[in-house]
Amino acid sequence: QVQLVESGGGLVQAGGSLRLSCAASGSIFSRNGVGWYRQAPGKQRELVAAFTSGGMTNYADSVKGRFTISRDNAKNTMYLQMNSLKPEDTGVYYCNAAGVVGEGVHYDFWGQGTQVTVSS
Repeated sequence: QVQLVESGGGLVQAGGSLRLSCAASGSIFSRNGVGWYRQAPGKQRELVAAFTSGGMTNYADSVKGRFTISRDNAKNTMYLQMNSLKPEDTGVYYCNAAGVVGEGVHYDFWGQGTQVTVSS
C-alpha cells in the first residue's frame, strides 16, 4: 500500500509562486498515470497536471505556461511548481497515483490534500 504525503501549500499573493511536493512510500512516481488535481470551492475536482504515456505531460489549459510538474524517481517524490499564481488557482491540491499492476489489480492512491490560497 502506497502512502502519499503532501507539503508546500499556503497563502500567497497573486503573481507569487508555490512549490508543492508529494512524497510516496514506494516507487510509484516513475509510472505514468501520476499527477496533481485540485478542487476549488463549489467545483469538481479537476486534473491540473499529470505524467501520461511515455513520460509525456498533460496540463489543464488554465495552468499551461505557469505550472510545471516534475518528479525525482530516486526520491519517490513528485512536485508541482506553480508560478504567476492567480486567485482562481485557489483550492485544495491533491497528488494522485492510479493504474494497474501486472495481475490486473487497480490502484488509486491520493494524498491528503494541501490548501493553496491566492489573494488578489
